Amino acid sequence: MGRVGVVTLARGRHRHLARQHTSLAAGSRRPDAYVVVAMGDPDIEAADVDGLHRDVVHLPLTERLPLAKARNTGVAWLLDREVDVVVLLDVDCIAGPDLVTAYAAAVDEHPATVWLGPVTYLPPEADRLNPSEVAALDDPHPARPAPQPGERRTDATVDHFWSLSFALSAEAWQKVGGFCEEYDGYGGEDTDFARLVVAAGLDLGWEGSARAYHQHHPVSDPPVEHLADLVRHGALFYRRWGTWPMQGWFEALERTGHVVRDGDGWRRADDSA
Repeated sequence: MGRVGVVTLARGRHRHLARQHTSLAAGSRRPDAYVVVAMGDPDIEAADVDGLHRDVVHLPLTERLPLAKARNTGVAWLLDREVDVVVLLDVDCIAGPDLVTAYAAAVDEHPATVWLGPVTYLPPEADRLNPSEVAALDDPHPARPAPQPGERRTDATVDHFWSLSFALSAEAWQKVGGFCEEYDGYGGEDTDFARLVVAAGLDLGWEGSARAYHQHHPVSDPPVEHLADLVRHGALFYRRWGTWPMQGWFEALERTGHVVRDGDGWRRADDSA
């Protein structure tokens, strides 16, 4: 089994990042490389936790969070260090004890599949727990398949894909070509990536032992603070794929009066018709 690298993106969330680092250091297999792409956050520095080193690549922040570019930057950094398996893990995610082990085995055995892992959304009180204790709260997100530890499923669809936690081979990443950097900001870039995975002839699957635990933070549903990004990215996705993504969010934004229907998609309600 080859070298495994983990990449995460961060801006703020320093405590969440520290807890993620602790969880990876305590795992049944430590990553051979661990890099954080800091988006306009000079306070994030390289660090060592229990013998696991964390490198940092600093990416300047412009008007928007460059999520697609940041993921590509982090994976490129890992590939330069000759990793065979790439794991992308959201900064809010604490790694389950077997996450790296399970992803490495799944990719090694099925390198033409992009693997997803179940994610549990933790309640606020879980912030008081040590990272090693959160697995007792295991309760994967109900909107996604949730195979049991030791179980794999190959029935994932592009609508199931999320960028919170997934893994693939270095060769598969190169076939996909990474995230489309025309997405500059929040929303839609992960569904676009899933489309690219399928277009490259690769499969999507679930690895039940690659469990992660999403630390609590305040959210808006729908995420109205990202309205401009969502509308712009929805139109971009439509140009690329012929359909609008994030249908549930746009329908909710329509109900709240933030967007109105415009042909096959939506536009901001405060824009001129």
